[in-house]
Amino acid sequence: MRKRALVVGLGIAGMSAAIGLRQAGWRPVVVERAPERRRGGYFVGLMTEGRQAATDLGIAGHLHTRNPPDGGKTWSLTRRGNREPGLGFLHQPGEPAAVVRGDIEAALWQGTRGDGTSEPIDVRFATRPVEIDGTGTDVRVLLEDAGTGARHCETFDLVVGADGLRSNVRRMVFGPHEDYMTKWDAMICAFQLQEQVPSFARADSVISARAGRAVWVFGFADRPPTALLTYRTGDVEEQFTGSRVERLRTVFSEMDDPVVRHTLDSLERTPDFLFDSVHQVKMPRWSRGKVVLVGDAAWCPNLYSGMGATSGLRGGAELGRALRENQDDLDAALTAWESRLRPFIRKHQRIARVKQQMFVPSSRPAEALRSVVLRLACTARERRLAKARAAEGTAS
Repeated sequence: MRKRALVVGLGIAGMSAAIGLRQAGWRPVVVERAPERRRGGYFVGLMTEGRQAATDLGIAGHLHTRNPPDGGKTWSLTRRGNREPGLGFLHQPGEPAAVVRGDIEAALWQGTRGDGTSEPIDVRFATRPVEIDGTGTDVRVLLEDAGTGARHCETFDLVVGADGLRSNVRRMVFGPHEDYMTKWDAMICAFQLQEQVPSFARADSVISARAGRAVWVFGFADRPPTALLTYRTGDVEEQFTGSRVERLRTVFSEMDDPVVRHTLDSLERTPDFLFDSVHQVKMPRWSRGKVVLVGDAAWCPNLYSGMGATSGLRGGAELGRALRENQDDLDAALTAWESRLRPFIRKHQRIARVKQQMFVPSSRPAEALRSVVLRLACTARERRLAKARAAEGTAS
């Protein structure tokens, strides 16, 4: 009989794991506490490893990318409000693919529906686990219907927790969030803009960064930009009191430039936005018995790393690969999966501290150093592009 796996969470990590499990010959069941699938979302730069994982999972053909021509123009605003050429997220090595979170989830959703050679994956909305017992030969899970409150028990050969930063699967099986969530003393707010910042081109990206706070606008080829507001704080708990919008207006009150004003005004009109504290998840092991965590539940690299979506896709693809290679030994499969993936995760969790300084410098000296580094990098990039154009002209 085919082995059954319960996947908790219908996000990028959850659907990737479910497809990987199906590729390994398992029969996954996905439960999602929300009543329907999410759409839209904030900017995501999908790195080389993420694009390869999308290919491995068979969803690359469904993935719609939105890169502006030649990477688009990025502008950085000085303290006086002047524009300078800048370097955006898409100018990193590896040529990231520009998408919103919903683009990846839409492609994965198509993958879960089957393609004639594979059956659709069973997805149950408005359903969540309330008890997980992995002490027997199978994992017994008590599931609850969010609409009716009805509960029933099912058994699985494996449970995959893909339910995000504050994972209930992790809490029930591994222990309190505080044991694994590191504090970064920073906040983020991300959302979809309805229109570009006035006086900038449709696909431009714009950055206004000061010591302790920053606003980023990410431009796309074929849809309005998304915005990211981020700031550092010594009292994270206080940030969740009162109105989120008023909190952000107070935090950014000293940054009076068109990008900040437009972004804050847009935030008041948006129906949906992400507002949260910044953390990483660090665990000595991502599995316990027949329960395994993936994505942010296991290793959240955080938004500054830019690797959340990429690592979620790769985690699911690698899980399927390990299960295929160790079909009769689950412990060996999970050990092999983790040993292959952990160096990649550890590397990008470390780099995230450096990237945080680029997103939101910690002090005035750090702000000044950041500006110098970016100017030098912009100059070097322009020289490379000019050299490449000259070589193309000579060849033609």
